[in-house]
Amino acid sequence: QVQLVESGGGLVQPGGSLRLSCAASGFTFSNYAMSWYRQAPGKEREWVAHITNTGGTTNYIDSVKGRFTISRDNAKNTVYLQMNSLKPEDTAVYFCTVMLRSGAVYWGKGTLVTVSS
Repeated sequence: QVQLVESGGGLVQPGGSLRLSCAASGFTFSNYAMSWYRQAPGKEREWVAHITNTGGTTNYIDSVKGRFTISRDNAKNTVYLQMNSLKPEDTAVYFCTVMLRSGAVYWGKGTLVTVSS
């Protein structure tokens, strides 16, 4: 079955960096685009970044452009989110997600990122 397992979250000071990872299994990873979403306390889940199946095209929400980088390693079935210059407003649970050709959407359980001094 499809599994997405996020890791790499934690507590970081403002201005710091973290790299999130999402290990995928149960589907042909290299065939599918991947996305990262986040959900801050008391707020709705929002889309953060997207990467095509080859990694050739990436897109970001405006608030993270120039600070976050999404990438993937198809040999390792893993998608990453490098987060630099973190701000308190980046505090959230971060999720990776995939939509398969069947239309089914799968989510990981998320990893918590807390940006605080």
